[in-house]
Amino acid sequence: MNHEWVLQILTVLTDLGYAGISLALMIEVIPSELVLSYAGFMVSTGKLTFIGAFMSGIIGGTVAQLFLYWLGYYGGRPFFEKYGKYLLIHPRHIHASEKWFDKHGTIVIFTARFIPIVRHAISIPAGISRMPISTFSLYTFAAMLPWTLLFMIIGMELGTHWEHIEVIGIRYIKPLSLIALFTTILYLIFSNRSNKRMD
Repeated sequence: MNHEWVLQILTVLTDLGYAGISLALMIEVIPSELVLSYAGFMVSTGKLTFIGAFMSGIIGGTVAQLFLYWLGYYGGRPFFEKYGKYLLIHPRHIHASEKWFDKHGTIVIFTARFIPIVRHAISIPAGISRMPISTFSLYTFAAMLPWTLLFMIIGMELGTHWEHIEVIGIRYIKPLSLIALFTTILYLIFSNRSNKRMD
């Protein structure tokens, strides 16, 4: 990704303050890791407060997923097959997320946020399957808490080198992915045991 182009967009958006951070996450033109690390950098310079940037990140990230949820709810798979490329969501993203959602159920709305490829489109099958909006929102909000916190802190630590998050972030995303996968497996094990006891 062209860093000069990214920096220009982020500069324009963050000139809007906290609303700019939320907006940058909502439109999803730039990966959330970069947006949040840049927000962390802005906090380190004193231009933004940590709490304000943190809340803006959570709100923006949650609303972005609600947008995909509603598109899935009302447009279904045909909509994304036709227009998904304009939202940077390709068939492989949809296929992978549908497999995860069908296999693991609602818990993946939380855990899949930390797994590459799947996390980009997991909200779509949730909308298509008419998952309750309250449950979806709760899981999405909960997932945005550690995601936002992690990359903001990294951005604060990196300072002017915040753009290196694409390389450094991989070190954190991989273990997060493993933890998310392990959590999903544990959930399924205990869930199946509970269902058998009820039977």
